[in-house]
This record gives sequence, structure tokens and C-alpha cells, in this order.
Amino acid sequence: MKKILNFNAISIACFLYIFAACAPSTTSSTSSIIRDTEAIRAELMNPNLNKVIVVAHRGDWRYAMENSLPAIENCIKMGVDVVELDIQRTKDGHLILMHDATLDRTTTGKGKVEEWTLDSIKTLKLRNGCAARTKEMVPTLEEALLFAKGRIFLNLDKADRYFDEVYELLKKTGTERQIIMKGSKPYETVQAQFSKYLNEIIYMPIVSLDNENSETIINDFIKKMPPVAFELLYKKDTNPLPKEVMKTLSGKSLIWYNTLWDTMAGGHDDDMSLVSPDQGYGYLIDSLGARIIQTDRPQYLINYLQKRNLHH
Repeated sequence: MKKILNFNAISIACFLYIFAACAPSTTSSTSSIIRDTEAIRAELMNPNLNKVIVVAHRGDWRYAMENSLPAIENCIKMGVDVVELDIQRTKDGHLILMHDATLDRTTTGKGKVEEWTLDSIKTLKLRNGCAARTKEMVPTLEEALLFAKGRIFLNLDKADRYFDEVYELLKKTGTERQIIMKGSKPYETVQAQFSKYLNEIIYMPIVSLDNENSETIINDFIKKMPPVAFELLYKKDTNPLPKEVMKTLSGKSLIWYNTLWDTMAGGHDDDMSLVSPDQGYGYLIDSLGARIIQTDRPQYLINYLQKRNLHH
């Protein structure tokens, strides 16, 4: 009975994965415009940008394994501007692409990443969203940087823990100018740790507008070290700060919102956007000034933006 239940659970998971991947409105396609990273950087550096920059969360994970080279390649062909990637460190000090601290969900291995050497991890295969084994191996950060070099911007999540090691790889691969790093550290910490790198690497503060001191944090950065953009979070539309902060940041810094799930942007997420894109993506753009959106449905977002002449 237990085996039957496990089989049924896997079957249902696979069905849901295939159903999501096959939805016609979100199918991955090839864009006729593939831009270089300097063009994307120029848009990021423009506080008066009248387009919307698309960030793909963990790559095109509906049609490839998350945090994989094929997931990056799909995004490049799709016309995505930025791919968000996650970093973990192996037992012997190598940085790899991996969201979880364990190998269980996304690979054929089991256990903590920090307890495996790189050579051992390279014997594993990545699993897709249906938990099926693929032919792909876990890429190192260096492999991903070289693969994406000059082709697409990268947002390295969970990277500030290993900043010195990451920066060495950026210098080695010549990819410093196509990287976004983010964090929730206050201005003083960012200034002390990263100031000498900020002419090359773009650093974005993450600020929850549900926190009492959020406006103080934002104003502190604006006065002392205006960032290219702020990643803003808020749980409910009853919060008045998103509209107030939009006015504060106008002409100074871009605004980044996440539409991955409902508590990140007051319910205006990917799911709402599938039903009503104007109430989801459109609200963030028109009412809250979003010029960078991170999504789990990059093709669907690009299609919507192109209809409004907001993406290349």
C-alpha cells in the first residue's frame, strides 16, 4: 500500500509539472532579439527607465532543471534580461549552483552540500521538476559564469556569504560587469564590505516595507550611496508605503518586485497575472513603479510586456 501511495504521489507531481510546463501561454520560445550584457547594464543604470527588466527565478525551470546551464540557455533564447541563480559551497570549498543546502530535491544524491566534495557532486545527475533523473550535472559557479559571459545578466543569490570567493571568480572569468548581488544589510555594512567593488558589481538593497524602519533604511542609502535599484517586499495591499516609496525613489533608483508568490508583492503575483495580467504585473508597473520584475513565468511576462511596448 505504501508503494502504491508513493507511486500515486509521484504520478500526481509529474502530471502537475507537465501540465504547468505545457500551458500554451507560458511556453518557452526563442526571441528574435538577444542583447549583450552592456545593453542590459545601461538599462539597469538608468533611473528613468521606461522599459521593464525581466528576471527569471532560477532560470527557465519549467522547461529545464533549475540552476542549470540549459535553464540559462533557455532564458537567453527567450530574451530574458537577468537570470537569478543560487550558490552553495562544497566540502572542499568550491562554489556550485544549488538552491537548497541539501542535494536531495534537485539531484540524484542525498545529504548536505557542505559534506560532499566537488568531485563527488560531479558524479550526480540533476533532477527536473518532476524529480526525474536527467543527463545534466551540477554546474560550478565558474562554469555558469563562463557560459553566460556577455550573453545575459546574472543575479547571484545567497552569494554575499562568500563574497570574496565569488569576486575572485568574477575577475577570473571577466564577468564583473554583468552581475547583480543583493542583500538586506544596512548601509554601513555594505559600505564597509563592498564599497571598493561597486563600480563594477551592481549591489541592490532588499527592503521589506512591512518593517517599521524601512523608510529609514531607504533614505539612508539614497543620501549616502544611491543604489541602482531597491528590491521591495510587502505582504498586503493595505500597506501604504509602496506608493510612497515609489515617489521617494522616482528618478533616483529603480524598483524591483518579485511575483513568485502572493506575500512578496501584496498578492500581485504570477498566479494573479495568469488570470488578469493588468491586475498582477500591470499594477506593479503602473501603480508602484516597478521596472524590474522577478518571475517564475518569464515567457508569459515578456509576452505581456511586449504587447505594451515595455520590453524589447
